[in-house]
Amino acid sequence: MMKALVFSGKGQPMLQVRPKPAILKPTDAIVRMVKTTICGTDLHILKGDVATCNTGRILGHEGVGVVEFAGEGVMKFKPGDNVIVSCITSCSTCDYCRKGMPSHCVHGGWKLGNTIDGTQAEYVRIPHADGSLHLMVEGATAEEQIMISDALPTGFECGVLSGRVSPGCTIAIVGCGPVGISAMVTSQLYSPARVIMIGRNANRVELAKTMGATHGIVSGQGVDVVAAVKELTNGEGADTVIEAVGVPATFELCQELVAPGGTIANLGVHGCKVDLHLENLWDKNITITTRLVDATTAPMLIKLLGSGKIKIAGLLTHRYNFADIVEAYDTFGAAAKHKAVKVILHF
Repeated sequence: MMKALVFSGKGQPMLQVRPKPAILKPTDAIVRMVKTTICGTDLHILKGDVATCNTGRILGHEGVGVVEFAGEGVMKFKPGDNVIVSCITSCSTCDYCRKGMPSHCVHGGWKLGNTIDGTQAEYVRIPHADGSLHLMVEGATAEEQIMISDALPTGFECGVLSGRVSPGCTIAIVGCGPVGISAMVTSQLYSPARVIMIGRNANRVELAKTMGATHGIVSGQGVDVVAAVKELTNGEGADTVIEAVGVPATFELCQELVAPGGTIANLGVHGCKVDLHLENLWDKNITITTRLVDATTAPMLIKLLGSGKIKIAGLLTHRYNFADIVEAYDTFGAAAKHKAVKVILHF
């Protein structure tokens, strides 16, 4: 048996004792988790925003661990290997995987902590292990490498790449959580002239500025965010606007911030209807992109993290033993109160 964090109903994470997972197919691996974390998507699940995740599911899709067992069809990993778990399961052979879109893998995609049991447990079964795990590197801590599971590739792929960030451009990022800040950090690879971080949490906005943002705007309390961004951009708006929250108000704000010819790149998980104001945007030559992370850039990001070219240690703010994971959820759910950004769970 093992301990696991279970989605037991709307707003109800519960630590339970569950059977350890077993190899079901030759391509499976069983990973003994060493560290895991809580994602904003897990909070969306608890709010009822993710219909595919049923009650009784073990949550979590991020973490690092040690391969305990490997099915006879696993070629790249063996028991004892230290590995990073990808949030995306990839069979590597279906049409979507061959197109570089394993987020829509016919046999995988986002399964962990969604449609199959996830990483917030002492052990986890990883389907299609060869396409869904990465060897850890020595140049970064285990905690930092957890960011490869989801936050870094999500910020980079769905924000920076989909947002068409280019040298000298202006970026506005709405949302200063781990994924929003990951987008800001990885955007530096393309030398933007300005990166404006926008969020309600003053602590997170200030943290983003210490990690590379050129400007920060704390929204709320009568602050006119649109006017502030226009003032910083000679009245034009931002070339790339990244939505990293997942609520109607922030997506509508992005529509007001984008410059003519610009791109709105959506990262947020949206659980309800959002208005698209084509009456204001039809003649602006803008692009709107949506995307679920594919994690195809993970090998490159691992190299950059291991070499010190990407620095994200500042995101890791709170640490708990796994037995205290319900308390960790409370902390992460009230991030502003606790000055929390990324919460790490140790087994």
